This record gives sequence, C-alpha cells and structure tokens, in this order.
Amino acid sequence: MNLRNHAAQILSKVLGEGQSLTRALAAGFPAIRESKDRAFVQALCYGVIRQYYQLDFILGRLLGKPIKQKDIDIRALLLIGLYQLQYMRVKSHAAVSETVAACKHKPWAKALVNAVLRQYLRDAQALQQACGDDPQAAVNHPDWIVARLKQCWPEQAADLLAANDQPPPMALRVNLLQGSRHDYLELLNEQGMAAHPAKFCETGLLLEQPVGVELLPGFETGRVSVQDIAAQLAAGLLDAQPGQQVLDLCAAPGGKTAAILESQPQLQALLAVDVDEQRLRRVTENLWRLHLQAEVLAADAAVPESWAQGRRFHRILLDAPCSGFGVIRRHPDIKILRRDSDIAALQALQARILDAAWSLLLPGGVLLYATCSVLKQENEEQIAQFLARRADALEIPITAGWGQARPHGRQILTGDSGMDGFYYARLGKQA
Repeated sequence: MNLRNHAAQILSKVLGEGQSLTRALAAGFPAIRESKDRAFVQALCYGVIRQYYQLDFILGRLLGKPIKQKDIDIRALLLIGLYQLQYMRVKSHAAVSETVAACKHKPWAKALVNAVLRQYLRDAQALQQACGDDPQAAVNHPDWIVARLKQCWPEQAADLLAANDQPPPMALRVNLLQGSRHDYLELLNEQGMAAHPAKFCETGLLLEQPVGVELLPGFETGRVSVQDIAAQLAAGLLDAQPGQQVLDLCAAPGGKTAAILESQPQLQALLAVDVDEQRLRRVTENLWRLHLQAEVLAADAAVPESWAQGRRFHRILLDAPCSGFGVIRRHPDIKILRRDSDIAALQALQARILDAAWSLLLPGGVLLYATCSVLKQENEEQIAQFLARRADALEIPITAGWGQARPHGRQILTGDSGMDGFYYARLGKQA
C-alpha cells in the first residue's frame, strides 16, 4: 500500500465531498494495519488541512491551470508533496519519488507531480515569501474567519489565528472512581510517559508527548479518558448532587456525560440525548468502557415534546451545536468546511434548543450552557438575548481562575493555559 496515495484518498473526501476529516480518517483507517503507518497517514492529512491555505496558494502559483474536479486525488497528492517538503522531516528526494509513485493509478499525473514538486524545491524561498502578501495565505485562514475573529476579539485575533494552527496538547481525564490523579501520574511515569497536572481541574493531566490511546495504562478498563481540560470543567460547573435527575443535551460523543457520572456516582438518573444516532453510539461505547450507566436517546433536543414524556430535571447540560471556532486546532477542517452563512443558522438553532431545554428544567434547577466557540454571537450575546426573554431566568456568576469574565458567562480563548476555546454560562430557574 502506498501510504501517500491512501492519505490522498482520505483528503479527497474532505476537499471534494465536504466530509469531516474525523469521519474520513475513521473510514480509511481499517485498511491500514500498522499503527506507525496510521500515524503517518494521520500526520499527512492533519498537516495538509492545517496548512491548507498556504499550501493551496503555493500550488496555485506552481500549476499552469487548475486540476479538474474529477482528479482531486491528484491535487491532494500535490498538497501532500508540498507539505512534506515544507513541514516534515522527510528527505526531499524521498518525498518527491514516493509522491510520484502514488500516482500509479493515474500514470499521466506522474510527470505533473514530479515537475511541480521539483519546481517548488527550486523556488521554495520566493514562494514562501509570497505567502506573506496574500491575505489568506499569510494567516492560513479564510478571510471570513479572520473578519469574525477581529470583530469579536480585535486585540487577541492574531494570537487566536496563531493558536488555531498549533497542534493541541493531549489532555487526559482521570476517572477518580478508580484511583487518584496522583496515582495515575505515577503510573504514567513508570511507563515512561511524561505528564503534569492541569491547572483548574482536579481530574486533568497533560501529556508532554501524545501517544496512542491503546498505550495509556488502564484505558481499556476505564481508568482514564482523553478530553481537553476546558471540556472537563463542565462537570464541576454543573455541580450535580446525589439523587438528582440530570439531562445532557447534544451529548455525543459522551465525554462530558461520562465526566458527570464520574464526578457524581449517586445520581438518580442521567439521560444523554443527541440527534445523530451514529455519533450516539460513541456515547454508549464510552460508557461501557468506563463501567458507567446512563439512558441514551437519539432525539432532537429542540423538540422535547416528542421524547421528554413529561420528565423534568434538576440539572441540564446544554453543549450547544456551534461553529467550533474554539477547536479549530483540533479540527482544522472547520476552516475549509464551515461557511460564514452557517453562523446565523447556528445562532437560531442554539436559541431554539436553549428555550426547549429551559422548559425541561425544574424550578430551582441549574442549566449549564456550553460551546466550543470563541464567537460572542454564539456565547455572551446568545445568553443576553435569552435572559431578556425569560423572566424566570437568572444568571449564576462563575468565579474562577481560568478564562475571563464576560458581561454574561465566562470565556476561554484558544490556547489559554493550553486549553481549547470554550464558553460557559450558568443559568438558574427561579422557583
């Protein structure tokens, strides 16, 4: 198997069909047996998508005419070749020859790929300098995302753009039902995996170097999970109490569901709801691995009358569907697949689900609104509008050492203390 060709087929699903990189990799991985080969293919795919706007600009300069849509796999191969030459520790002759060899299913493309990559080697410095004069290539983001970030965070926009292009750290959530964080840290050290405790979160550890989950001691038996530190904060903010009924809306893939159950094992019940039945299977798989129990339901959070059956809850976590602007470093395909017009539609959906969730909250209960976004329109402005239309809602302030207090809620910007970009607001329902 030519791994570069395999990576090109995966990238074609993203660039040509609009499929998420996560889903395209999941579909492509079963054909790759060796873990080191999977790691190489993943590095190529994430690298090309992360640096896409720079690589695409350079490729445009090197091509005499655009490549036809039916040959998008060849375009993906060219991007892979350029990524290797510019960013990877692959010897240039090997990168060129192996990328050319990946064209054997389309022999006509071999000469093109060889010529383009060798031309890049001759003109690399000038091409890289030219990137600085192109608005999108210079910051490696589409213009509309740059405009959105500058509108919301004019002073921090440059740092956010830079943070988006950095690979995220690998964060772990220790299951305290199975042992202390200190004990698990010692276990990692025994295995030669350097890590340190995360700030602000008693369950969090940060690995100095990422590893495959299969190498994490106790992963299969539920001792630990992979979850960003910002996402781990949700369970503590929800503060579920013994005997309470908890609702987790938009729950897939289930990291926060599990964290709630680990933090409070004496709940009366927890219902995890998500509209995506395929992603909901991940919730069930995670709960099984962690030896936790919850009711899992495929349903539309915006239409509770079709599934709630009169149930009310003491605590509700609404992990609202959002732009994902706080996790671009983790899901760089957001830069390619998301559209500016999506934001208004997402705001409207968030408002509908927020109103629907509120109808399920018991008086005296708490709703925790969360997004993995840094856009004010999805966060503090969304909560301001909700509070204006709900007389029985009051905001419960979040006092913390992480993030920054906003007019409503608390915002973590991407990269703050190593965390993803996240937003939280805590809302109480008056009796």
